Amino acid sequence: MKILNAALLGAVFAVSFAGSALADGKVIGVSWSNFQEERWKTDEAAMKAAIEAAGDSYISADAQSSASKQLTDVEALIAQGANALIILAQDAGAIGPAVEKASAEGIPVVGYDRLIENPEAFYITFDNKEVGRMQARAVLAAKPEGNYAFIKGSAADPNADFLFSGQMEVLKEAMDSGKVKNVGEAYTDGWKPENAQRNMEQILTANDNKVDAVVASNDGTAGGVVAALSSQGMDGTVPVSGQDGDHAALNRVALGTQTVSVWKDARELGKNAAAIASLLANGTAMADVPGAVKWSGGPGGVEMDAIFLAPVPITKDNLNVVIDAGWVSKDVVCQGVKAGTTAACN
Repeated sequence: MKILNAALLGAVFAVSFAGSALADGKVIGVSWSNFQEERWKTDEAAMKAAIEAAGDSYISADAQSSASKQLTDVEALIAQGANALIILAQDAGAIGPAVEKASAEGIPVVGYDRLIENPEAFYITFDNKEVGRMQARAVLAAKPEGNYAFIKGSAADPNADFLFSGQMEVLKEAMDSGKVKNVGEAYTDGWKPENAQRNMEQILTANDNKVDAVVASNDGTAGGVVAALSSQGMDGTVPVSGQDGDHAALNRVALGTQTVSVWKDARELGKNAAAIASLLANGTAMADVPGAVKWSGGPGGVEMDAIFLAPVPITKDNLNVVIDAGWVSKDVVCQGVKAGTTAACN
């Protein structure tokens, strides 16, 4: 599978997007599942700015973690005259009727970050299996042997299984040899940190706290895991993974309570989704979107047009990458960090 560097893809889109801006301004409707994770506001800001810079109009709705509300939201966006839709699905299965309605009305759909397995939807995301591999590699490097717990994402989001699949690829050899033992795994309803904390507490109780490492699937769930570990005095001694580059998580990486946050530059994802939506609204075929590939790796094997951006694992050793990129300030990353313990904070 071809993975595209976000900056390179942005350069490819610059010419195409500029061309689309010459057409009459279109209305791009965006349906957000929620703004629970801080990164979605970052995505939104970049997406909105790119849409408006191209001469298009941005309208949006927040489903507030409700799959049924999201269906109503999409109908409302269509009624408001959306010429293209970008959908961050709350529930990959439940969103189907909304995509079908949009398709019937000739409105193109971009499935944003989370898979909507429908050939009528263009799919843009980061390579989530690789994110899972990166999470597992970092935790395995920190703890090559021991009892592992797996705090997965929402069962309603295909990304949860893509991530877990990537994690298992990396850990298979160690698990087969007996060096690593899976002592508990759980999906996290709604990706909510409080649910992740509850899951982690239950796994700790079931194993008399004999858990040596935790592969958590995003920074929100990692925060719940660290809270559960902290209540047992285990934070900072048990490696924990995450993803998204949430500011609080990057601070935990600097403090040593989280091992890795796989950074997916949401600014690039938002900008690229805006460009794709504009192209589709102006009549570009999905297969003709610059950088698009044919992909059928979803659970249903449906062939789709897709773009995958490359993620970057952030550990204590390369925290300067996100600081230098302007993703987060040094003050935020280094809050409470003891002098001399983290190079980026010196």
